[in-house]
Formats: sequence, structure tokens, C-alpha cells
Amino acid sequence: MHPQTLALAALGWILEGEDRAARYLDMTGLDPDTLRAGLGDPMILASALEFLTNHEPDLIRAAEALAVTPEELVAAKDALTS
Repeated sequence: MHPQTLALAALGWILEGEDRAARYLDMTGLDPDTLRAGLGDPMILASALEFLTNHEPDLIRAAEALAVTPEELVAAKDALTS
């Protein structure tokens, strides 16, 4: 799966959970409007994957929900930030 596509899917998964979404916005400093405006920005997309890689339980749950491996999520983050 293309890194941007995977990041968008991961972001969708993050935003499905109210507590998880609030934690993501708090940790990144993004607000909903900035997030919406930046959906094409690789750094904003990478922030979703970075958020997951910093909390292994979420990384594993997201990978399961998206039918990918945690390593694929990490590789997508690396691709977006390089």
C-alpha cells in the first residue's frame, strides 16, 4: 500500500476513537481545521504514523484494523519523512 494511503487509513483509525483522537490532536498540536487542510502534506500524514509508533498498543491495534503489519506502518512513516 502506498505510504500516503496507509497514513490516511491510519489517521482515519486514530480519529474513530474519541479519546485517541483527542490524544493525537493534543500531542501533535494540530486542530481539526489544520488537520483537514493538511491531508495532502506528507509531514501531517507522517504525524499520524509517528503517533502510532510512539504507543505500541495503538500501533498493534491499528495494524490489525488495517490488515497490515506494524512494520508496514513504521515503513510508511519512514517513507513519508525521508
